[in-house]
Amino acid sequence: MPILNITVSGTPDKVPAKKVNDLLMKHTGAILHKAPALTAIAVHYTPREQWFVGGESLAELGKSSFFFDIKITDETNTANEKAAYIAAVYKDLQELLGELHEVSYIHIDDARPAAWGWGGLTQQFRAVQKMLM
Repeated sequence: MPILNITVSGTPDKVPAKKVNDLLMKHTGAILHKAPALTAIAVHYTPREQWFVGGESLAELGKSSFFFDIKITDETNTANEKAAYIAAVYKDLQELLGELHEVSYIHIDDARPAAWGWGGLTQQFRAVQKMLM
């Protein structure tokens, strides 16, 4: 049940949200084994003129960038799965966005099961409930 928030440099007409969604859904399902029906994605945009790295705008640098944050339940993926996910997402976002500034971030947030959930129930409650069934 991950929640994904991504900010990409550019505009919706040049980087369609549907393409970003499809790319993230593909890897989140295939590599992290997350259920598509429980995966939520929010795509945000920042113009390249308003995104700065080292004091220069991406427009001045002639590059693109992104910041991607995904929250997953702690201990549901291995370090190798997370590394493969980061590599695959970075590669495909580079293909979609064009030449990326190396300072483009992916953050996988391992949230403790008791600290988050959906539908008004924590992940810990759902796990215990599943074991009792």
